Amino acid sequence: MAPVTTWTGQDANALRNALRMSVTAFAEHLGAARRTVAKWSSQGDNVLPRADMQAALDTVLARATPEVRERFEALRAVGTSGAAVGAARPDGGAYADTDRDGDSGSDGDVRRRDLLRGAAIGVAAAPNVAPLLDALLSPARPDAAVLSMPQFTQAVAAAKVDYQACRYERVLDRLVTLLPSLEPVKSGAEGDQRPRVEVLAADMYHVVGSVLLKVGDRGMALVAAERSTHAAARSQDPVAIATSARIMTHALMGSGHDDQAVTLAANAAGSLDRDTRLTSTDAVAVYGALVLRGAIAAARRDDRDTANAMLDEATDAATRLGYDGNDRWTGFGATNVLLHRIHVALTLGDAGTAIAIARTVPLDKVRLAERRASLYVDVARAYTQWGRYEHGLSALRTAYEVAPEEIRCRPAVQRIAGDLAMLATGSVRTAAVGFARSAGIQW
Repeated sequence: MAPVTTWTGQDANALRNALRMSVTAFAEHLGAARRTVAKWSSQGDNVLPRADMQAALDTVLARATPEVRERFEALRAVGTSGAAVGAARPDGGAYADTDRDGDSGSDGDVRRRDLLRGAAIGVAAAPNVAPLLDALLSPARPDAAVLSMPQFTQAVAAAKVDYQACRYERVLDRLVTLLPSLEPVKSGAEGDQRPRVEVLAADMYHVVGSVLLKVGDRGMALVAAERSTHAAARSQDPVAIATSARIMTHALMGSGHDDQAVTLAANAAGSLDRDTRLTSTDAVAVYGALVLRGAIAAARRDDRDTANAMLDEATDAATRLGYDGNDRWTGFGATNVLLHRIHVALTLGDAGTAIAIARTVPLDKVRLAERRASLYVDVARAYTQWGRYEHGLSALRTAYEVAPEEIRCRPAVQRIAGDLAMLATGSVRTAAVGFARSAGIQW
């Protein structure tokens, strides 16, 4: 068996599931806090355990039986952590795998491995981002489209609309044309148009960073976020500056810099409050969206108190706003706060709490496809953590119906399908494998 050079949360989860342990039992076995193990479960390969935990995981693996090591290798081979066999189960006990179709035990393990080897679950073919990266790194082109200010404004808005509708391949095509047109538009801008162009540039780079995060290109998403930040600063528009801080916060989180993300979100929200007194709906919505992003970053570093405090700030902002809207493309409102409460609970390992909150969401107020799909993806993750695979599969199917590209294009979402296909048993496993095929996840 190949040694684990550096343990990730995903590797640690694979070991936990190979041992057939719940989150609580595995935490006790390692001498770790339960929330630490829950963080590995929620963040997967986005988190690296501390040095002492790396050593503890080495020891547990070294002492494992051959059967456990074989299961561990099988889980790693298909690129899934088995995100939560028995996680947050009501009885808090170790998970015991049973199969209604009678393939439990060692024979069942063999049949399961044979099935998955034949299926070879991987990830769907990612959209081709190379043209976008070329346009991002070399935006000046002699054949760039010459757009008027109204045309450029409309094109940026269209990219935003497509992103929120989860039409990611279409967004990529739009941005490849839009990025080279920025410099000609800036050259032709005069007077009051100049800061407006910078605001539009900040919004455009925001979309670039967002879609790159969706398809898993975290490094280039940081580049786009930095471009958005610089453009917003040149505009001297406080709301634009705070809006660009949202994508920078998100990009920092994507690269594992959760501490910096929390600090940035809090500082940017404070600056926006001081500079605008939150007198406009745009300012309130951006403020609320910023602290929601900070709450998720805080949850990712296991800071429950800061996460809850930021969620409460967002609730106050939503009350002040008074409606569920999409001001400055935030999708912010009271319902959006509920969606983030679900995600924060899930990130903290509280799958039962996440599901309980999800049941209170007024679905008719979740109008953006991206937010509705994200809700069902979170529900799927929560049920999978809870070991209720049939419900998890149902939620993932619903997310696919809402936004097929959210499933096809996002590696993080594809891993949930892989977890279901690996961990479920009997007819649910067969259905999960069939769903992955139909969703375009490669075999």
